[in-house]
Amino acid sequence: MDSAASHSAAAGTVTRDVVVLNRYGIHARPAALLVKAASRFAGEILIEKNGVKVNAKSIMGLLTLEGNHGAKLRIHASGPDAAEALAALADLFARKFFED
Repeated sequence: MDSAASHSAAAGTVTRDVVVLNRYGIHARPAALLVKAASRFAGEILIEKNGVKVNAKSIMGLLTLEGNHGAKLRIHASGPDAAEALAALADLFARKFFED
């Protein structure tokens, strides 16, 4: 998967592939950081793994993703602030959720 963002003009959705880089994956603390970041934006934000999409504003949904170290995920964002939302969430992944 490529880390570059792609745009779907028809759907108004932007996507970006990310990899879980922190050692312990998406456990409670990283999930809470994702929810906090996603909740700042008006649009819909989904995170996908193996075809399963969950709302990035739902901590329970994120914890069901099995986002282990090395997992490849795709972030989908739509709405008026989709690009900014995508950048904010991808930055958390790139910074290893401030854990390592």
